[in-house]
Amino acid sequence: MSETGTPSTRATPVPGHGLLRDRVVVVTAAAGAGIGGATARRCLEEGARVMISDAHERRLGRSLAELAHEFGEDLVAAAPCDVTSEDDVRRLFAAAAERFGRIDVAVNNAGLGGTADLVEMADEQWSRVLDVTLNGTMRCTRAALRIMRGQGHGVIVNNASVVGWRAQRGQSHYAAAKAGVMALTRCAALEAAEYGVRINAVAPSLAMHPHLVKVTSEELLTELTRREAYGRYAEPWEVANVIVFLATDYSSYMTGEVVAVSSQHP
Repeated sequence: MSETGTPSTRATPVPGHGLLRDRVVVVTAAAGAGIGGATARRCLEEGARVMISDAHERRLGRSLAELAHEFGEDLVAAAPCDVTSEDDVRRLFAAAAERFGRIDVAVNNAGLGGTADLVEMADEQWSRVLDVTLNGTMRCTRAALRIMRGQGHGVIVNNASVVGWRAQRGQSHYAAAKAGVMALTRCAALEAAEYGVRINAVAPSLAMHPHLVKVTSEELLTELTRREAYGRYAEPWEVANVIVFLATDYSSYMTGEVVAVSSQHP
């Protein structure tokens, strides 16, 4: 039993079923043990060819080496990208298209959080979070859409957050950015439909990974965990599973949607 009295529902990873066989997927912020890294791995397990990117080049190199060793050098490539740089974003998507011939799926995962009460927040803190989380998602969505409209097909999946719906103290910058990602997803989806491109988003609540532990207090993590119906946090691969679903033809009639990976939808 969990601390909330709810029976444990710890999940077990499922094997791949070829759901993305021969698809080309680009994933941002994919180095490390978070949602981006888990998404890259799940896409490879489902038969995709994957271009991973990250602003941290050393971690990106390690992730590339690990994935290439496990899945094969022909199926995975990497390109550094700081999503606050339009030049970097353009180079990333151009490199993926050149390496693999097209881009079928773009997973815009890059984001930046932090905790600060608004009254103490500096302009730089606000601007940095919005530039990475919202503006970066916009830049990547735009770059992917420019390629996909010429192809006549494609799928874009953005990473939002339940904080875009609900209030949490100290998160005004992050919540504003994630709410913006939701609105961007809905509006861009209407524009993309005429090109045969679908755009959706996931909204996780609490997916545990090492970086989150470093930047979040134990008290807050405990409180956030207690809010969940299952009395536990999500594993990054559980969020990645929903991203994979949105990337596949199983969600062929879904666009402009924000899918909660949590019990905390308002």
